[in-house]
Amino acid sequence: MRRYENRSTIMTSNRPLEEWGKLLGDVPTAGAILDRFLHHAQTIAITGRGYRFKDHAAIAGKEDKNKRTKPKSNEPSTAEPAS
Repeated sequence: MRRYENRSTIMTSNRPLEEWGKLLGDVPTAGAILDRFLHHAQTIAITGRGYRFKDHAAIAGKEDKNKRTKPKSNEPSTAEPAS
């Protein structure tokens, strides 16, 4: 059984379609590949920050704070033992 027009395929990319020629190093080949991918396709352009970055600022802030409070290797630790 052929997959064409029988099954769905999801393809994602973080590159715009215009950059595929440069990315593959061959503009005609990239055009042919995109023609086949985009035939009968529904494209969804998602803009903005990615979902995986939703907590990035909070996590980065905690990491920066931890880096500043860690003692240097030649200083004794002042952290209290966990109970």
